[in-house]
Amino acid sequence: MAKVTMPQLGESVAEGTIGKWLKKPGDHVAKYEPLLEVITDKVNAEVPSPVEGVLKEILVEEGATVPNNAEIAVIEEAGAAGQAGEAEAEPEKTAELAKAAEPEKTAEPEKTAEPAKTAEPAEPARAAEPAQGPAGSDERPERAPEEPATSRPAAAATAAVSAPAATAPGGNGRGGTVAEAAQPGDADARMTPAVRRLLREHGLTAAQIVGTGGGGRITREDVTDFVEAARTGQAVGGQAAPSSVPATAPTPSAAPSALAAAAPTAAAPAAASPAAPAAPALTFKPGEDEQLIPWSQMRKGVANAMVRSKTTVPHAYTSVEADVTGLVRLREAHKAEYQAREGISLSFVPFIIKAIVEALRKHPKLNAHWTEDGLLVKRRINVSVAVAVEDGLITPVVHDADQLSIAGLNRAVQDVAARARANRLQLPDLQGGTITVNNTGWFGSVASQSIVNTPQVAIVNMEAIVKRPVVRETPEGDVIAVRSIMNVPVAFDHRASDGAQVGRFVADIKAWLESIGPDTPIY
Repeated sequence: MAKVTMPQLGESVAEGTIGKWLKKPGDHVAKYEPLLEVITDKVNAEVPSPVEGVLKEILVEEGATVPNNAEIAVIEEAGAAGQAGEAEAEPEKTAELAKAAEPEKTAEPEKTAEPAKTAEPAEPARAAEPAQGPAGSDERPERAPEEPATSRPAAAATAAVSAPAATAPGGNGRGGTVAEAAQPGDADARMTPAVRRLLREHGLTAAQIVGTGGGGRITREDVTDFVEAARTGQAVGGQAAPSSVPATAPTPSAAPSALAAAAPTAAAPAAASPAAPAAPALTFKPGEDEQLIPWSQMRKGVANAMVRSKTTVPHAYTSVEADVTGLVRLREAHKAEYQAREGISLSFVPFIIKAIVEALRKHPKLNAHWTEDGLLVKRRINVSVAVAVEDGLITPVVHDADQLSIAGLNRAVQDVAARARANRLQLPDLQGGTITVNNTGWFGSVASQSIVNTPQVAIVNMEAIVKRPVVRETPEGDVIAVRSIMNVPVAFDHRASDGAQVGRFVADIKAWLESIGPDTPIY
């Protein structure tokens, strides 16, 4: 028996609430198949099954809140179930052998052979074979319902024609061969339950999607790429832009994030100012002077995290003023070509993250977590990005940000922001952050003080870029010039660092931003 425990969804998250069980006792679950949804102050996330087997018992009901690592379910592993069945069958086999050893009761060969033939059901034997999953995987997706024979050739032909796009330049690199994609019914049969549900949510069918997994299998990325291609009219990943969008496909959430240009749709330019997140209309009944609005689970979690950080972390702040005129000009020069090439807008956020990453190379002790035993310095630079959602704020992580170009950072940021707003973050998206960036300037702010995302030791804000008259030194004397200026405030844990160290760190962020010129590489 395997125990399923409540995972830790983020460094500062101590508990989670069971939102919904996606399986019921007696159901078969594949390894890594979504088992339940967990609600925390940070996000609603699907928790995958750690093993393959049968869900035997649910220990915590929906709506209950339990601490991290608490046992919430029991799964009987597939191997264990087979061994138990063999153990139960052993006495029967012994009895049969003893009975066969009696000469007077031995049956004629012709009669004993016949039952052996009829005792061989074809369908169960097929079901016992390992399901075909990705190469090197033990994934066992549920069997797809049978399609009418007339529909399969059409789906196969569509896959065969579109499959080369999966390996074309700019694709996702997951593509199978044409021969693999053209096998009738294979891609549909190999979909995981999570992918089936994603198709249903977007009103799509398997025949519309080009499977780029092993043997033409449709993956989650294939579905999201198809939806993105339908929304933008641009080829995304291995999916060609469809001629029309299904009438039942929902429009992606338009709720803004705290990341500049991460909230607009992929084909739209960055807005000058954000729209407010959608919120329920508040109306008062006649004679009613006040209303009590219960706190949501996310709001409660945010409140607890903020209180914990402010009451345990001695906050300190510093700020610099950076002349980002070169950055503004570089982005302006590249944004149209980038939009056409990538299908998404180029925001200011990846430039700021790049500046933070380069500064952390010189100041590695700020890429760390505070612990009572000492400063836990991290080798990997994983940047948490603050994303505003309705009634809350979450900080998904861009892992190994130091290994990405500006273009790569831009895509990674917009990807996690979009999935955060669509409530589709996975456990790794919330874990491992080492420093946080917060785009308070998206709301027009020019000066702000954030709360440290404990146990991290620093959070960097990027304020609104505004044009100001600035005194510049020239050989002829001081002149007044109009420049694009951005304030960069940093809040830090004064237990882990001091003003001098953080001051040098912020000065290096400023120096990198001000060094941007027309030759600064995007890719």
